[in-house]
Amino acid sequence: MALIMLVEDDRNITLALTRALTDAGHVVRPVGQAGEALKILTAERPDLIILDLGLPDIDGTDALRMMRSVSDVPVIVATARRAEADIITLLGAGADDYVTKPFSSGHILARIAAVLRRTRTAAETAPNVITVGELTISPRQRKATLHGEPLQLTRREFDVLTYLAERVGQVVSRRELLTEVWNQVRIGEEQTIDVHISWLRRKLGETAAAPRFLHTVRGVGVMMVDPR
Repeated sequence: MALIMLVEDDRNITLALTRALTDAGHVVRPVGQAGEALKILTAERPDLIILDLGLPDIDGTDALRMMRSVSDVPVIVATARRAEADIITLLGAGADDYVTKPFSSGHILARIAAVLRRTRTAAETAPNVITVGELTISPRQRKATLHGEPLQLTRREFDVLTYLAERVGQVVSRRELLTEVWNQVRIGEEQTIDVHISWLRRKLGETAAAPRFLHTVRGVGVMMVDPR
């Protein structure tokens, strides 16, 4: 069972999703506007958020960024947008997963189960601290620092960085990252990994041409290296 905040302004969709989620054993907190959702998020801690992008008060992508500034609660975005650029923007803004409308109750329930399973497993099995050179990662606190300075990472960036840091010196394929970090494989979405690696490199102060931590192994994947 999980406490799920459903941020959706369409009454019919809200009723249908609330019924499906409740029947699956979850507790649902329906909210009709992004502003109200942000207030609730700062006062409570749901286990997961389903966020519709077509909200009446704040653009959904902006709302997602605001949520990420105050919480790392997993967010599944519900969107009618299908363009790759839009999806990349959503992932960059901090979405953990997304579903495109229209979707079935079985589809959203499967995505919820996958995100919750991944989040809970990571919390239960995470080591206290991982150190790679000047990079320090605290998986249980979901914090990372470089040269003692905090890194501002999205949930997905943090998960990718931690997965690679736990496997220093090992080449990890894009397919493995999709399977193990995203907990699913979507045909044609390996480019998502490249985008996240690019964002991580920028935040780690490196480039693909001059890597320190994240080394691309052409045609295979990426490898975390201890620069010491």
